[in-house]
Amino acid sequence: MTDRVNNFPPLPAFLRIKPCFYQNIEDEIPAPHQQLVRRVYTLWMLYSGTLCMNVISCIAWWAGGGSATNFGFSLLWLILFSPCSYTCWFRPLYKAFRADSSFNFMAFFFIFFLQCVLALIQTIGFSSWGTCGWIATVVFFSTNVGSAIVMLITTVLFTLVTVLMGLVLIKVHRLYRGGGGSMQRAQEEWSTGVWKSAPVREAGFNAVAQTAQGPTLPQYPAAVPSYPDNSRW
Repeated sequence: MTDRVNNFPPLPAFLRIKPCFYQNIEDEIPAPHQQLVRRVYTLWMLYSGTLCMNVISCIAWWAGGGSATNFGFSLLWLILFSPCSYTCWFRPLYKAFRADSSFNFMAFFFIFFLQCVLALIQTIGFSSWGTCGWIATVVFFSTNVGSAIVMLITTVLFTLVTVLMGLVLIKVHRLYRGGGGSMQRAQEEWSTGVWKSAPVREAGFNAVAQTAQGPTLPQYPAAVPSYPDNSRW
């Protein structure tokens, strides 16, 4: 296999900071699940874009007479949640479909459920939390209509993201359970160390190949996950 060079996030070549991950949905994800993984990736980008829009809305909120605290928290949420959401729930899902890893599926379910709860809280929009949700937006219409309209755009985006996240969670869970996935499989992967790296799943096969041909580069499993998909999404 050719050497895989990290390509995500895509950064300019002149920067000394290099990409941290290798992502290639066409080559690494089984064909039946590529569309789902792409959609989850698009959902991550939509969530990150919503956090960016939230910063703009909090500036409008501040300019219309709101608290500067909301603007500060909105910047914090953007800097914190954009990379963390990619690392903590998209990458586990990506690796779960790539290597048929029950451990990564369980990690995705746990973290993504918390993400759904967080998105719901952001959609509600409690005051001084740095998010333009429904409560903050509706209340601010009586103070400054122009700022409230800008805030409403973010509120609608948060609502859309929350609904889509709930649909994704249900969809992936049905696929996983339909394919025979369980907590027991995840525990077995944890106890055997298979979850650490996809090449471990082929250790026996590669050991024979190395004996005959010499050392080889790590390979991803030839067997791809088989999860039934009887519904269109």
